[in-house]
Order: sequence, then structure tokens, then C-alpha cells
Amino acid sequence: MTTTGRRALLTAGVSAAAAAALTGCTTSEQAGPRRPSAAEREAERAARAEAALRLRSVTASRSLLERYDATLAAHPALAGRLVPLRRSVAAHTEALGEGGTTVRPASASPAAPPASAPPKRPVPSPVPVAADAGAALKELAEAARTASDAHAATLLTAPPEYARLLASVAAAGAAHAYLLTEGARA
Repeated sequence: MTTTGRRALLTAGVSAAAAAALTGCTTSEQAGPRRPSAAEREAERAARAEAALRLRSVTASRSLLERYDATLAAHPALAGRLVPLRRSVAAHTEALGEGGTTVRPASASPAAPPASAPPKRPVPSPVPVAADAGAALKELAEAARTASDAHAATLLTAPPEYARLLASVAAAGAAHAYLLTEGARA
């Protein structure tokens, strides 16, 4: 083969490769954006469902945390009894929100104190608290039961690892309700 023959062959090869590349680009542009596969759509649906579940769980715990804050603000004499339980609820709220939900921690709210400490001064709260300390404890116990029931109800649709956490938090909430009412009598 002569030099001219090699050049012609090389030119023809390069032209064919360029044409194939252009055809590939044109074809993919005409087809539009790539559609997600069924598995990708299912994974996206599952991720959204888990994020919604986590948000509901954190919201239930945050409501309970706000109830603790309001009770502590209205009845500072109960701090010795309530602060350890409140710390536990704050830790649960944080743990429930990890790994998939963008949830503002309760301590980021201007009306809420840091998660590890009781309120320093009474802060006006949207959560009404009974004037009687005993009645306030019963209200708090009912809020703990409500949050516990919400976590237990969510177990059926939660992924296994998160379901274990929810079960633990639900059990702790039931124990808190007991300690706030029946446990005080013992």
C-alpha cells in the first residue's frame, strides 16, 4: 500500500468514526432526556416515603418537647423531675431526624431552649399548660402517650432499622407517661 492509500484509508476511518459519533449525539438529543428505570422510580418513591415518615416522627417528638418546655416554664418547681425526661425526648427527636430528613432542631427555634437544658426564663408558649402542677403533669403524660402511639403506628411502614428506633422511642414514651402519672404515686 502506498502512502496515498494509507492516507485515504485513515481519512475514511476518521470520517466514519466522526459520522458515527455525530449520529450517536443526534440520536440521543432527539430521544430527549433519559427516563428513569422502574427500579430508580421505586427507589425515589421509597426515599420520599421514608422522608415523610421521618418528618411525621420528628414532628410528634418535637410537639412533645414543646410540651415539656411549656410545662417547665409554667412550673419551674418540677424541673428536677422533668429535665431528665425532657433530655431523653430531645435525644429521641434528634435521633429520629437523622439520615434523611431536614428538620430544624427544636433548639434552633427562638422560643425553645437548647435541647440539653431546661428553659432559663419563662417564654410565652403557644402550648397551654394547666395552672395546677398535678394537672400539668397529667397533660404532659397524655402528650407522651400520644407521641408514643404515633411512633408505634408508624412502625408498620418504616424500614427495618428505623422501625427498631421507633419501637424504642415509643417504649420510652410509654415509660415517660407512666413515670409522670403512676410512677409518682409509688
